[in-house]
Amino acid sequence: MAYTRHTPLWPILMPRWSHTQARMPPMRHSEQPLWPASQPDMIRIELQLGLTYQVDALGADFVFNVHAAHTPHQCVAFEALAINQSVPTWLDTDPATGNRRLRLRAWPGELALSYRTAVEVTHHTADPHQVHEVPVAQLPPEVLCYLYPSRYCQSDRLLPLAAAEFGHLAPGYTRVQAIQQWVQQRVCFAANTSNASTSALDTLLDRVGICRDFAHLMIALCRAVNLPARFTTGTDFGADPRLGPPDFHAYVEVYLGHRWYIFDASGIAIPMGLMRLGTGRDAADVAFATIFGNVQAHAPVLWTQAVADPGRGLVVPHHRPDALSTCGAG
Repeated sequence: MAYTRHTPLWPILMPRWSHTQARMPPMRHSEQPLWPASQPDMIRIELQLGLTYQVDALGADFVFNVHAAHTPHQCVAFEALAINQSVPTWLDTDPATGNRRLRLRAWPGELALSYRTAVEVTHHTADPHQVHEVPVAQLPPEVLCYLYPSRYCQSDRLLPLAAAEFGHLAPGYTRVQAIQQWVQQRVCFAANTSNASTSALDTLLDRVGICRDFAHLMIALCRAVNLPARFTTGTDFGADPRLGPPDFHAYVEVYLGHRWYIFDASGIAIPMGLMRLGTGRDAADVAFATIFGNVQAHAPVLWTQAVADPGRGLVVPHHRPDALSTCGAG
């Protein structure tokens, strides 16, 4: 598993996000959704995570983005936070993104944070062939920032490539699927092959990376064909256990049909099982820990499980051909 610690000059501690790629075959036009969009199933995911740090004699400030997000389709049914140091904490919700950020100043010595939650998700589902692109002139103001280049997603540098590869495709959800498959076919997953400075352009040239790199490249290509796309964090529910223990995960949301639809750029997780922690323009906006100070970090420890309860309509997440969204119309 790749793990990177950053110096105070760039105080973002990025998730490991380092599992093996698993590709799903493209959906055929003859395939239909497994059930009507008007009767979606509900899932319940339980998560426990632990973060541990050694803080030097000067202390350090932390901004954590590990709390599950509240969305129109994701309900936080339970959560509990424990910190071994008796320090003041502040939990704020960003009004623009819904990201929930926990801030604290740690004393010298060990800082250990434990977070437990249970989220219940009822997806909006749609036939992919009925999900259309939204013209730029009709985009809500809060979506426009996801059209522009960002630090890790230099879409302005990919305009000729994107036009040549995807400009001739029919607009809509299936064009985004084509971008996703293009990235998966050309980039090889390998742990320990990228770092905090690796961008979409680096991944395109090196053709190797981890899930954050797949997400950055897919986002950049989407923006290059005028598709708003954003970086989303969660956990890698459904990843092959042989790849290692549960981990933080990066995936993509693309704005189509006046909703944000889920795409797992690296293909290692089950999209139906992706909870949302945070969203941003790229990884710089949603690191699970942003640290200001000299700190030695240990690898995160995560545990997840899905709860099945037929009486409540709770099912285990599974692969399905529908377009999935957990964010209401913009």
